[in-house]
Amino acid sequence: MVISSKDRARRDALVSAIEDARTAYYQHDEPTISDAEYDMLFKELVDLEVAHPELVTADSPTQSVGGEASETFGEFTHPTKMWSLDNVFDDAELDAWLARVGNHNFLCELKIDGLAINAVYRNGVLETLATRGSGAVGENVMSNIEYMTCVPQKLTAIKGQAFPELLEVRGEVYFSLADFDQINLEVTATGRTAFANPRNAAAGTLRQRMDNRVVAVAEAKSASSREKKQEELDRAAKALGRLGLIVHGIGAHDGLDITAQSHAYDLLKKWGLPTSDRVKVVDSAKAVHDYIEYFGLHRHELEHDIDGVVIKVDDLAEQDELGFTARAPRWAIAFKYPPTVVRTKLVDIGVQVGRTGRVTPRAQVEPVLVAGSTVTFATLHNGFEVSRKGVRIGDMIFLRKAGDVIPEILGPVVESRDGSEREFVMPTNCPECGSVLAPEKEDDKDLRCPNARTCPAQLRGRLEHLGSRAVLDIEGLGEKAARALLEDNVIEDEGDLFSLTSEDLSKSDFFVKGAKRELGKNAEVLLEQLELAKSKPLWRVISALSIRHVGPPTAQAIARAFPNLTDLQTASQDEIASVEGIGQVIAASIIEWFAEPWHRNIVTKWQRAGVRMQDEAVDSGPQTLSGITVVVTGTLDDFSREGAAEAITSRGGKSASSVSKNTDFVVVGPGAGSKAAKAEELGRPILDEAGFKVLLEDGPEAALKHLGLA
Repeated sequence: MVISSKDRARRDALVSAIEDARTAYYQHDEPTISDAEYDMLFKELVDLEVAHPELVTADSPTQSVGGEASETFGEFTHPTKMWSLDNVFDDAELDAWLARVGNHNFLCELKIDGLAINAVYRNGVLETLATRGSGAVGENVMSNIEYMTCVPQKLTAIKGQAFPELLEVRGEVYFSLADFDQINLEVTATGRTAFANPRNAAAGTLRQRMDNRVVAVAEAKSASSREKKQEELDRAAKALGRLGLIVHGIGAHDGLDITAQSHAYDLLKKWGLPTSDRVKVVDSAKAVHDYIEYFGLHRHELEHDIDGVVIKVDDLAEQDELGFTARAPRWAIAFKYPPTVVRTKLVDIGVQVGRTGRVTPRAQVEPVLVAGSTVTFATLHNGFEVSRKGVRIGDMIFLRKAGDVIPEILGPVVESRDGSEREFVMPTNCPECGSVLAPEKEDDKDLRCPNARTCPAQLRGRLEHLGSRAVLDIEGLGEKAARALLEDNVIEDEGDLFSLTSEDLSKSDFFVKGAKRELGKNAEVLLEQLELAKSKPLWRVISALSIRHVGPPTAQAIARAFPNLTDLQTASQDEIASVEGIGQVIAASIIEWFAEPWHRNIVTKWQRAGVRMQDEAVDSGPQTLSGITVVVTGTLDDFSREGAAEAITSRGGKSASSVSKNTDFVVVGPGAGSKAAKAEELGRPILDEAGFKVLLEDGPEAALKHLGLA
């Protein structure tokens, strides 16, 4: 087949773009394009070379691992080559790979978004730590090892077994998501580009010459210069100490007899090297798909970022039979999830007003696909956050889906600026009602609209809040319905909500249909749901009042202490503050809320409409968890997250969101992440769903007995 000049030109353009991206990514830790863009370019080049094999050359990116050792550190030649991995992006491509390799036991593991490293041990003692580099030659970063706690310098002896004379261990150094966020804030605060992902943050941290920094401190000519360089050294040392490590392979080894990848992992763990507890060996293609699907759903519950799953043939002899291509093993593949970090343009920054009056900057970005959905807006929290992240209107930015739900801007791509970008300035007046904005307290970073009673945005927000699943769970009371009720003057505020009639709703076009303006289905549903909401427990009513600092867990504690809303209204601040988990700040907020006449009028209107304002003692049930703190993590079959929390608090317990030494029990379901690991670390009792039900019904002693601990 004749190759057209257009195909040749496109091949050359792809090679150039990929090599430029590799240089920026591997040597400077400053990517110029997102991982998704790189993958698209690389896949296009592969497809082009498959269609036209004559275009393949020895120096093509498809024939090399990618990356080169920089001159910052000395070079280190790996005892055996560190291979790259081929990628697949959907089920069809994965099935094609599975068909090529045939039937095997497969080892599935998470593809951590970190920096590949190679550690060489001689007789159990660390000799060299190096980056992957080109795959054959990496950077010797051993000079930084004294600052790193994640890499064991000596292996743990196994009784009756000598250390291999030579052991080459492959792994991934990474930052937890919490540490990644903190490091990015520190980076952008100095006017530098934010790290695009944890991999770049890890690479940028590891590839610092700490010995050079130590020398710079010693050679500083002035006290101020010495102090500044010492601060830089301390900051770099702290960052290195934050790095984590997961090992995922063995290279060269002398004096070691292993038959499977999973066998190697067992030995690595016994030697004290950090392995993943999420590795799984499966025996079918379906089980591989199930593993990928599961972590695709739960990837954002993990303590670190992942960008996919790696599937390897487990048997080492079968690996040898399958062999390698020029750049990757044929016996392994990486299934890549949709990207969670992308690059796009910050078009504008506006503001939105929440139900408590807080004014939040909201970024409008060029529409971009991230984590499976198109994003056009992202939060920026407050004006100080905009300044701290250093973003300007018109910037190219790195954006991610935090928790696979909330779009969040990481920071700007400073190198892409052309001078047309402009600073964002917070408004001085509310964009919805024109009221002058001001912080609630002198040192408060948030600006607020003081017009709580009639600001349209706050009214809409409060209506949406009380209708949400976690509060009164009123189907049909979303953003559109709330807007229609207010803009069509059906209600004045939330106080009128439970007195609504069919006649009232017929005044709004949103709730009627046809020329005869018959009541629509949405109106019927809303009226039915409002009637049901009137009989909800008191804690849901308290939560629906939108009192600052009073969310569902706090409302539950308050309702147990004050089962009649009248008692809460007449209680003193000290009486409210004495309730466990409340304190003076929340108590003051409650007192302040009820001091407003129009707030009290809402309660009066609801009461007249038949909303339940007290709980009967029988509703509290047996207090089997009195004084007990429980954390629930992962997915349970018979409880929603809110339902589990309510089950705990209704029995006198405390439903907490984080694990500490004061946690009495941790309930773990599928998809549990760092909280489960923290519970193991602290030695807290861990229950499955069956054990949770025992705890709820019969109390802590029965739960411990269920675990065999009593």
